[in-house]
Amino acid sequence: SLVKEDLNKKLFKTIGQSLYEFIEVEFSGQDRFYLCASVTKGEQVQISMVKHFRVGLDEKYEISEKWFLNDLEMIDGKEADTDNPYFDMHFKKVYSWEAYSCASKYAFARTLNKLNEMYLQKDLKIVNFDFTYINDDSFWSSNNGDCLVLLRICFYASNLLCLSLCPLPIG
Repeated sequence: SLVKEDLNKKLFKTIGQSLYEFIEVEFSGQDRFYLCASVTKGEQVQISMVKHFRVGLDEKYEISEKWFLNDLEMIDGKEADTDNPYFDMHFKKVYSWEAYSCASKYAFARTLNKLNEMYLQKDLKIVNFDFTYINDDSFWSSNNGDCLVLLRICFYASNLLCLSLCPLPIG
């Protein structure tokens, strides 16, 4: 996306990092905030809260807070059975977030899981998520977010429709 390219160019590349994923999160005030997952030149995975604001016509980004993936103990999706954008990240302190959408929450958890496998291989606890959407070996885990969730719902609905139209044998 254009925002990801802009974030990477204006903020992460200037500090020697590569941006892997970002999601918009709800936060107080009029400014926009993003949760970002990036990798440093030293191959440390960093999670940052980035403030997005405008100065005149220019877009500006500023890291408000940052943590290392190595310090992340758990990601809690709150409720795996409901379509909600809320999740917690457990470091020494628990941080509660509201993502822009449920799909973006899953995309971020998927990215952290993948970066953990690539760089740390630690036991990262991911709880209260539907693991069909988290695991990278699943078709549904591709980074198409809402479109694939909708596709899966349509698939199930069409199966139900077919089953309801099938004649039942009368005994």
